[in-house]
Amino acid sequence: MNRIEMQPIGIIRSPFAEPAGTPIQRTAGAEGTVEIYPPFAAGLRDIEGFSHLILVFCFHLARPAAMLQTPFLDDVERGVFAIRSPSRPNPIGLSVVELLAVEGARLRVRGVDMVDGTPLLDIKPYIPEIDSVPGARRGWLEGKTSRFRRVRDDGRFADPQGKGGRE
Repeated sequence: MNRIEMQPIGIIRSPFAEPAGTPIQRTAGAEGTVEIYPPFAAGLRDIEGFSHLILVFCFHLARPAAMLQTPFLDDVERGVFAIRSPSRPNPIGLSVVELLAVEGARLRVRGVDMVDGTPLLDIKPYIPEIDSVPGARRGWLEGKTSRFRRVRDDGRFADPQGKGGRE
């Protein structure tokens, strides 16, 4: 296989010092900042017109991936590509956040659901006409909507050897 190398373009700051207790998938209105490294700061031009952004980041504390895992909304083992666990073959995360302010090379955002110090790989503007698909099917999640509210990491993403957990 070919090796792919990426470098962080910045760092995400949040009020969550460790994986345990961190919100899962935009379940809280926690505020944080996105600090862009100087070589990439010019890429923020014109971003202030968007209300929401998609942050692409590395689950830098995630345990090694297992192809079958039990997701937090279920008690049935599922394939890793049918769930949103941070323990993945390539530990890449996506989160939609609300853009509150642009302050130079720093973005104030709401809706952070990652650990403080998470490496940022990319930012994309959220465009409702492109990023929302009305009528999309929800697979095994059908009928489980109420459990998305105020869900936090309960420790299941922590590495049993103490090497990390979920962003």
